[in-house]
Amino acid sequence: MQIRTLTDQLSVSPQIGLDDLAQLASAGFRSVINNRPDGEAADQPTSAQLAEAAARHGLAYRYVPVVPGQFDAGTIGAMAHALDALPSPVLAFCRTGTRSTTVWALQACRHADAEGLLKIAREAGYDLSTLAPQLRAGRDG
Repeated sequence: MQIRTLTDQLSVSPQIGLDDLAQLASAGFRSVINNRPDGEAADQPTSAQLAEAAARHGLAYRYVPVVPGQFDAGTIGAMAHALDALPSPVLAFCRTGTRSTTVWALQACRHADAEGLLKIAREAGYDLSTLAPQLRAGRDG
């Protein structure tokens, strides 16, 4: 499991497995957000399986699926709500971590500087430069 820190409250990673939840709890994470829709890959655990395993390890769990390339207002709002409501630190994951990073930046841009968000993402290994205009508009809008 390759965990990349975005903020003190949020880290992202590629797909996690059921066995990874014990490690996340031991590492101090308190919540998990699943940004990967069920059924994208045959070997991926379902959201229901992950929620059950997270509960066994004392982790809060939220399912905020993001279809690749589709970052609508409802999804962005659901991510913002999850980040506000869940105990931190939080691990969000998808197939590679890119969607989790993107939806985080899109919800954060209303209150944060676009260049700062781009820098955080870049330092974590995610290039969100194509979102720069949208992130800037979110701050101005």
